[in-house]
Amino acid sequence: MKTMTHGNNHYEMNLAHGNLHVFANTEVFQSFEQKVFDMADNNLRIPRNKHMSYTPDAHVGIGTCIGTTAVWSMKDGFVSPSIVGVDIGCGMRVHTTPLHKTDIQDKGVRRALIRAIEQYVPTNERTNTNYADIDIMQVVQLGLKGLPDKYVPNEQWLTHVEESTFKFDHAYLENLPPKIRKYAHGQLGTLGGGNHFIEIQYLEIAEKQQELAAKWGLFDGQIVVMIHSGSRAWGANLGQEFTKVFREVMQSWGVENPDRNLLYAPIGSQEGQTYLNLMYSALNFAVSNRHMIAYGVREAFRDVFGGDLEMPVLYDLMHNYALKEFHRNEPMLVHRKGATRALPPGHFLNTAAYKETGHPALIPGSMGTSSYIMVGRDEGVKNFYSICHGAGRARSRKATKELVTVDQFAQSMKVGTEDEILVNHRSLQTILDECPQAYKDVDQIIDSVVGAALADVVATCKPMVAIKGV
Repeated sequence: MKTMTHGNNHYEMNLAHGNLHVFANTEVFQSFEQKVFDMADNNLRIPRNKHMSYTPDAHVGIGTCIGTTAVWSMKDGFVSPSIVGVDIGCGMRVHTTPLHKTDIQDKGVRRALIRAIEQYVPTNERTNTNYADIDIMQVVQLGLKGLPDKYVPNEQWLTHVEESTFKFDHAYLENLPPKIRKYAHGQLGTLGGGNHFIEIQYLEIAEKQQELAAKWGLFDGQIVVMIHSGSRAWGANLGQEFTKVFREVMQSWGVENPDRNLLYAPIGSQEGQTYLNLMYSALNFAVSNRHMIAYGVREAFRDVFGGDLEMPVLYDLMHNYALKEFHRNEPMLVHRKGATRALPPGHFLNTAAYKETGHPALIPGSMGTSSYIMVGRDEGVKNFYSICHGAGRARSRKATKELVTVDQFAQSMKVGTEDEILVNHRSLQTILDECPQAYKDVDQIIDSVVGAALADVVATCKPMVAIKGV
C-alpha cells in the first residue's frame, strides 16, 4: 500500500483495486484503523469508479465507512445502497432567532424551552406525530411542496434548502414494500433515536467571516437551533428492502465481493433505477421531517417568548444520499455516506438564495462540544465538494458504555455549573452511548477540513440545550 502526500492534509493511497483520497491532518490520519482502508479497497472493486475519498470523520460502517464520497458516471456507473446508508436523507438543519444567549442563560428559561419543545416534537419512539392531517404520500412525492400551506410559515422555508422537492418517477412507488407506509405513518415531525438531536446553541462568529455572517443574518451570541434527523422508518425500510434485493441480484449475476454487506448494481439496471427513484422519495420524507420538527420548535419558542417570534431557516442539507450532479462536464452519481456537500461562492449547483456566497455547510459536534457552520472553497473541487458530516464515532456504543462513566459524561456537560448544557433526560445513563467520549475530537476534524482547503469556518456553535430521542 503506497501513500502519497499532496500536502494540505491530503493523502492519496494506492490500494490494490484503486486510489483512495484521504483528507485529514497528521494526527487524525494516523488514528485510522486498518479496517477502514480494507473497506475502501472492497469498495474500489466496484468497476469504473471515478473518485473515492474519506473525510477526517471516517469510521467503520456496514459495507462502507461513514465519511465516504464515491463517484461513478451516470452513463456506465453503479449505485450502491451500502454507500448511501440505511438512514437515507439523514441530514442537518439550522434555524436562526433574534435572541441572544443572555436571553436564555437562566436555567429556568431553558427548562421551559425543553418542556415546550417536547410538547410539539415527539422524542419517544412510541409517540406518533402531532401532524396526522398531513398526507404522507404527498410528502414523499413532492417533498416540502406536499405540505399543507399552514405548515409553511413563509417562502423562505422553501428556498433555503438543498432541494424543496427531489423529483423522481412516481410510478416506482408501486414497488414499495407493503409494510413501509405502516411503519412510517405517524413519524413525520418526530426526532428518532441514536445520534439524532435538537440543540439550542449560541454563535461565535469567526473574525475573518464577519461580513459573510452578516449576509447570512448571523451575529455573535445569537441563539440558533440545530436539528439532526432523517427519513425515519420510510428510509430505513427502503434500505433494508434493497439490501435484500441487491444481494439476491448480485448472487444471480455471480458478482462477489469480500464484504457481503457491500451491495451495488448498474445505474441503468432495473434494480438500480428502482432504488434510485425510491431513494428520492426518502429524501423528500427526510427534508419534510426536519421541516416539521423545526415547525414544532418554532411553536415552542413562541410559547415561551411570544407569538411574534420568527425563526428563519439558515439552511437544510443531507449527508446520506446519492445525487446526480455535473462534474468534469458530465453527469455523475455522487454518493455521500456521512459526508456533507459544501459548494463555494458562485458555484452553479448552489440554490438561488446562496448563489453569490456559497451555502452554509452544517457540521455537528458531539453532545457537549461545539458544532460548526462552514462555507465551501473553490479548492473543494478535488473532493467533489465533500467535507465531513460531524465528529465521527471513535468507539462503538457498547465500548462507550464499558469505558465511560456517568460522572465523566456529567463533567463534559458541565453539570452543576451556570454553564451546564441542559438535556431532556433525567438520567445521563440513558444516553451514555452518545457522550462526547464516544466521538472523535471535532476540533481536529474541522482543523483537517480547513487545512485541506475544502471549507472555512464561518461560526462556531456552542451548545446550551441538547434534546435527544429515546
